[in-house]
Amino acid sequence: MPLNDTIARVTERIVERSKPQRETYLDRMARAADEGPKRAHLSCGNQAHAYAAMGDEQEHLATGRQPNIGIVSAYNDMLSAHQPYERFPDLIRAATKKVGATAQVAGGVPAMCDGVTQGQIGMELSLFSRDVIALATGVALSHNTFDAALYLGVCDKIVPGLVIGAATFGYIPAVFLPAGPMTSGLPNDEKSKIRQKFAAGEIGRDELMKAEMASYHGPGTCTFYGTANSNQMLMEFMGLHLPGSSFVNPNTPLRDALTIAGVERATEITNLGNDYRPAAQVLDEKAFVNGIVGLMATGGSTNLLIHLPAMARAAGITLDLEDFADISSATPLMAKVYPNGLADVNHFHAAGGLTYMIGELLDAGLLHDDTVTVMGDGLKDYTKEPKLKDDSLVWEDAARITQNDKILRPVSDPFQKTGGMADLQGNLGRAAMKISAVKEEYQVIEAPCRIFEDQESVKDAFKRGEFTEDTVVVVRFQGPSANGMPELHSLTPTLAVLQDRGLKVALVTDGRMSGASGKVPAAIHLSPEAHHGGPIAKLRDGDVIRVNAQAGTIDVQGVDLSTREAATRDLTDNSHGVGRELFEVFRQNVGLASTGAGVVV
Repeated sequence: MPLNDTIARVTERIVERSKPQRETYLDRMARAADEGPKRAHLSCGNQAHAYAAMGDEQEHLATGRQPNIGIVSAYNDMLSAHQPYERFPDLIRAATKKVGATAQVAGGVPAMCDGVTQGQIGMELSLFSRDVIALATGVALSHNTFDAALYLGVCDKIVPGLVIGAATFGYIPAVFLPAGPMTSGLPNDEKSKIRQKFAAGEIGRDELMKAEMASYHGPGTCTFYGTANSNQMLMEFMGLHLPGSSFVNPNTPLRDALTIAGVERATEITNLGNDYRPAAQVLDEKAFVNGIVGLMATGGSTNLLIHLPAMARAAGITLDLEDFADISSATPLMAKVYPNGLADVNHFHAAGGLTYMIGELLDAGLLHDDTVTVMGDGLKDYTKEPKLKDDSLVWEDAARITQNDKILRPVSDPFQKTGGMADLQGNLGRAAMKISAVKEEYQVIEAPCRIFEDQESVKDAFKRGEFTEDTVVVVRFQGPSANGMPELHSLTPTLAVLQDRGLKVALVTDGRMSGASGKVPAAIHLSPEAHHGGPIAKLRDGDVIRVNAQAGTIDVQGVDLSTREAATRDLTDNSHGVGRELFEVFRQNVGLASTGAGVVV
């Protein structure tokens, strides 16, 4: 099947837009690769320090030509998604020894849990943690002793930060090793209903706690299709995972076999062998387009609208929100996974998962098949399913029919003809909306607005019974420069209650929503942000706002905003407490949300 015209056109646009910086980037990577294995350029003293703890492998590292693999790990045992990584270094070292290579934990990167910090002060550090992770990756690999790197990370900001780091060290191969989702617990829709009952005062905290513990109950990624699982999809579509590895549960024989296979593959694709696949070659324009197609086809997280431009920029590629919107217009929504449906990621994987989707999208000409991946050339490898046979890992052709058409559908019969994102532009600026879970009748709303400057004020107004008519809830001074752009996911139950009462409600904000947010229309990432005097800062209570996801517009009606002064807010309290003091330099230097809210890229 020839490549879809829209996909081809957007790809060419990205290539042309990115040409100067991409050429500079590739030239730098080529010059670094030409220097050969970096250990050869270290002094004897440098090398002695690097190998001092390696026991009987010291001599091999000092005199041999076998690959040395660096491990960059986001392990901690507070995050359920990252707790399985505790076992990975031992698995990796054993696997490299069997193939005549070595491995060292190069360094750790921080990994915070947005589920723990949701609605809390710590969430104001969340987005910035991505850039800290990129910096920490740079520190880990700065020892310059590695021929390839293995990246252990799953969740929201961790994978994007690791990719930025991997692109910066793009002259060595990068293989990402997932840990997998936790097994299914309390269904996500039941958990959501209980949250709404608690928000409405119908049940007590004891029942809420019982439901939450039944939902988040073991090691692995949360089972809804939020940012963490969207990240895993992205790594597979972009060719940084081994095929079919994203959603295999932790601590299972197949999971361990895939980890070992990823290690072995990393040793095979270094500059020391005949199948050199540096990260710079994998992370090209076509790979990013494939990732965006996957995001739209699965109805993935809006957070990737921020992360993908930052990740791409680290590889010398410039993405624009119009690229997302155009790709969304050409990509069918093929999956219904919570919050877009009732299924969780385990059900999605069992229905055929990513291998089925990639096969369908390739056949429809919606993906580039001529990409470089860690597995080989082209995405055809990613239509195969990993299996254990006689204790050996093999990849077999996956079934070409969906196993459950309520969860996963073919390109010819999708849930929607277009993808899950809308780019909104108008006299209020530029925003994004995830529409894959928003019913069509809620995708257009015109109503008076209520202005709030933090999410707790919205909840307080709800408790006082102040929302009695259709309302556009505006929450401003939530952008990256104002307070680090926290997710406002804790508003979802409150706004969902109002929607269930028959009101039309929408959220307009210069902040973010969680990848788990769904049925309430939310125009997010509004740029310019209020702190920079954006139009959102000139709104007043009662102004009529029209949000039209179908037409891609966001406007205030009948108001000339140029005649108004922008509101200001005393942000002193945002600069201290729970570590915020350490991030003042980030708030002062962060870019616009529409270009990735980057600090280091």
